[in-house]
Amino acid sequence: MHLGHILESVQTDIWVRFQKQVGNECLFFCADDTHGTPVMLKANEMGIEPEELVKKVREDHMKTYKIYNIDFTNYHSTHSDENKEISEKIYNAAVSNNLVIKKTIEQYYDETENMFLSDRFIVGTCPKCGAENQYGDGCEVCGATYNSKDLINPLSKISNTKPILRESEHIFFDLPQKGKMLKKFLDNVNIQISIKNKLTEWLDDLKPWDISRDAPYFGFQIPNEENKYFYVWLDAPIGYIASLMNWVTKNNFNIDDYWSNTSDYEIAHFIGKDIAYFHGLFWPALLESANYKLPDLIQVHGFLTVNGEKMSKSKGTGIETDIFAEYCDPELLRYYFASKLNNKVEDIDLNLDDLTQKINSDLVGKYLNIASRSSTFIQKNNDKLSDSIDEIFIDDLLSNKETIKDLFETRQYSKAIRLIMDMADSTNKYINDKTPWKLDDKEALVVATTAINAFKIISIYLFPAAPELVTKALNILNIKDISYKNLELKLLSVDVNKYEPLLTRMEKLNIQQFQQEENDMPEDNINTINIDQFTDIDLRVAKIINAEEIPEADKLIKLTLSVGELGKKTVFAGIKSAYKVDDLLNRLVVLVYNLAPRKMKFGISEGMVLASSDNDGGIFLISPESGAKEGQRVK
Repeated sequence: MHLGHILESVQTDIWVRFQKQVGNECLFFCADDTHGTPVMLKANEMGIEPEELVKKVREDHMKTYKIYNIDFTNYHSTHSDENKEISEKIYNAAVSNNLVIKKTIEQYYDETENMFLSDRFIVGTCPKCGAENQYGDGCEVCGATYNSKDLINPLSKISNTKPILRESEHIFFDLPQKGKMLKKFLDNVNIQISIKNKLTEWLDDLKPWDISRDAPYFGFQIPNEENKYFYVWLDAPIGYIASLMNWVTKNNFNIDDYWSNTSDYEIAHFIGKDIAYFHGLFWPALLESANYKLPDLIQVHGFLTVNGEKMSKSKGTGIETDIFAEYCDPELLRYYFASKLNNKVEDIDLNLDDLTQKINSDLVGKYLNIASRSSTFIQKNNDKLSDSIDEIFIDDLLSNKETIKDLFETRQYSKAIRLIMDMADSTNKYINDKTPWKLDDKEALVVATTAINAFKIISIYLFPAAPELVTKALNILNIKDISYKNLELKLLSVDVNKYEPLLTRMEKLNIQQFQQEENDMPEDNINTINIDQFTDIDLRVAKIINAEEIPEADKLIKLTLSVGELGKKTVFAGIKSAYKVDDLLNRLVVLVYNLAPRKMKFGISEGMVLASSDNDGGIFLISPESGAKEGQRVK
C-alpha cells in the first residue's frame, strides 16, 4: 500500500472515532478488493494461485492498517463465501426483475494467451493526437477517451503481440431502467454538490452496464452461465455487505437489523473521486433491485499528491506506507491529514516540509507544551492538582463543543483542527498572562490546574485525529474514558502522574529517504554510470558481530559490522523477512562503506549491505568467498 491508499482509511477512521466519542454506535467495515485480470496475471507471474496471493496481500494490509491505527469493526475479503452468496443473491434478484440482458459485443482477443483483453491491457497509438504507448480506453497525453477498437497499432500488454477482434456474448445490467429511481436517490443522498451534479449529467446518458467477463478470469462464476464471471465492479462494493455478514455471523447477530429496508442504521461510504460513478449510480441501482437499504451518505475525497506532484514510483513520490512508518510516526501523518481534509472533493498535498513544521508547531509547540509548562508547578505540590480553577476560562473552551461536533460530523476536519489549535494557543497565552513563575506556589498551582483542565478538554477534542498520542496524554491525568461526557469533568484535588515528554521535535524528511528504499524501479528509469562513478563507491568486506530485532519495524534488522582496522559501522538492513538474527552472527557481507549516513526512526544507518532479490520477494545477502578479511576492498 502507498500513502494514497491510507488517506481514505484515516479520513473514515477519524469520523468513526468521533461518532463513538459522542455516544453513537458506529460500525466500520471494509474488505480487500481481490478480483480481476491483474490479480490473476500477477499470481501467474509469481507462480502461485490467486487465492494464495490475495491471502498474502490481505495479511500485509492488515498489518499496515494496524500500524496506522485504523480500527475496523471487521476487515474481510471480496474473495469470500459471504461475498459469493450475496453477489449471486443480488444478481438473481436482477434476473427476476428483468434487469439482466445479453448482447454480443466485439472486443480484442490475445491469441497467444487465449484470453479477451480489458482496455487496460491494450496499448497503442492515440487516434486523436498520435501519442504512442497509450491505453485502450483513453490517452494520458491529450486526455481523449475512445473505444479500444479505435486505437492505432494495438498491442497486448500481456504477450506483446497484436490482438484480433472477436465476438463474445456478454451479460448486462439494464441501468437505464433505474433512471427515475437514481434521480430520486440523488435528490435525497448526502453527497457533495459537485459530485451530485456530475452524476446527474451521467443520468441523461445511462447505458446498460457490462457485468460479465470471459474466462480466464479470477472472480465468481455467474450462476447458470459457462465461462462467464462477474466483473470485479459488481462484487467489489458487495464486499461491504459481505464484511458485515462475516461479522454478524461470528457474533450471532442478524444482518437484517443492520442492512435492510427496515434497518434504523445509516449507511455512509467514504470513497475516492475516481469511483464516484460506481458508488453513485451502479451500486444504488443494484441495492434497490434486491431490496437492500440505500446509502445515506457518500463522502468523496480527492487524491493525495506528494510535494505538489502526482504519486509516482518512477518519480519517487509513490511512498509505501511501511517505508514511511520507518521514518515518521504514522500518528503524525494522521494528524497532518486531519489538518488538511475537508468535505470538498479536493486533492490533498503531503508537503514534507509542511508536515515537519505543522507537527513541531501544533503538537509540540502548542498542544503538549501546555502539559509540559504546567508540570513544574504541579510537581511542587507532589503531583496533586489544586482544589480550584479559573471557571470562566474553562467554560470558554467548553463553549466550543457544539462547533467542534458539527465540524467533525460534517467531515470539515481542517476547520476543527484549526479551532482546537486556537484553544491550545489561548491556553498557552493564559499561562503567559498569569505568569505563574512570579506567583506563590498556591496561586501558581491554580493556574497550572486550570491549564491541565484545558489540556484535558483539548485532548478529548483532538482524539479522533491523534488517538494514540491523546490516549498517552490522558493517561498522565488517569483518564481512560475519552468520550464527550468527560468534557465537563473537572480535575480538582486529584493526583496526576509525572509528566514525561510524549513527542520530540520532528526532524525534516526528504523525498530521497523514501526513494533509496525502492528496489523495483522500472528498467527504463535505471541510468548508466561510468567507471569513475563506480570506483567512487567504496565496497568493503565486513563481518556481522551483532544483529538485533526492531519490533516496531516490519523489514529492518539492526546490524553491527566490523570493518577490520576501519572500525565498526551500524547499518539498518531490510532483511527481516529472510533472516533470523541468530543466523546472521559472524557472517561476512559486502558493505557500501562510504555511503552518507541516514537518520532513520530507529537511529543512524552508517552504510548499506548488498543483497539480491527475486520475483517472489526473496532476499539474499551477498557474501564474499571464505578467506576474505574484514576491511578488504571489494573490486
